[in-house]
Amino acid sequence: MKINPDTLQRFVFENTPVRGNLVNLTQTFQLALNQQQLPKGLRHALGELMAASALLSATLKMHGALVLQIQSKGLLKLLVVECSTNLEGAINIRATAKWSGEISDEQTLFELVEYGHFMITLDPKDGGQAYQGIVPLEGGSISTVLENYMLRSEQIDTRIWLFCDGNSAAGMLIQKLPETMNQVTQAEDLIIQDLETWNRVGYLASTVTEDELLHLPTEALLSRLFNEEDVRLFEASTTSFFCSCSRDSVSNMLRLLGDEELTGIIEERGNIEVNCDFCNTLYTFDKVDVAQLMLMETATITGPEIH
Repeated sequence: MKINPDTLQRFVFENTPVRGNLVNLTQTFQLALNQQQLPKGLRHALGELMAASALLSATLKMHGALVLQIQSKGLLKLLVVECSTNLEGAINIRATAKWSGEISDEQTLFELVEYGHFMITLDPKDGGQAYQGIVPLEGGSISTVLENYMLRSEQIDTRIWLFCDGNSAAGMLIQKLPETMNQVTQAEDLIIQDLETWNRVGYLASTVTEDELLHLPTEALLSRLFNEEDVRLFEASTTSFFCSCSRDSVSNMLRLLGDEELTGIIEERGNIEVNCDFCNTLYTFDKVDVAQLMLMETATITGPEIH
């Protein structure tokens, strides 16, 4: 059997409140980060955060964007991953990092963080209200940070395993769905049975190794971990790198600077260059381009003349 690269697969433990997701990011990971000159530790951290974004987005009943951010006042300033799901169920991911000073390949994420916090943003992209949650950066791994967040902010028992070897990233998530009112009134022995299942599945899942999660096909991995459990595996969703930047979006951003500042930059530098942090695409605007931007801004402000 071959590994299932660039896929996310959901699975459930039949007749229990326990569900899970598995993701592998290979080409997605490489396309997202190979254009960025990242220290090894940050590359690995972004890989784990990318895998985590796919795992968490698969638990949400929304078509939009999930943004995970780690912000800090240390050498590391920002890690950010944006994961969006389209109507066909395909998962698009992009990621980047910002830091100051010199960072060696040997330094790990948490050695670079000072007064850090974790932020999760849900943007439905359909005009609905966005949601944002912020918690302290507690724990010695991205997995632990996310588990703490899910328990504290969402009241959902969640276990997450994340690995990245610098060429690909992978992750596994299991969750115990919260009891509904009907479940709360069930016989006590059924509630205890659900808890025993959760504890047993969590113990079995915790035996997973980095090599298995990165390189074993999904079916083989689930069989190895949960051989005696009744597991149902759903059809895979594809993952890919996609950057939503465009010349139009950069133009809109530049218009916000105003005519005076745009004119000043052109007089000083001759042109304006904007580089996308996510895909490293360079957008250049010369004097003529900027003049057109300012004319478009004027037209937007005055609006069409009504006769």
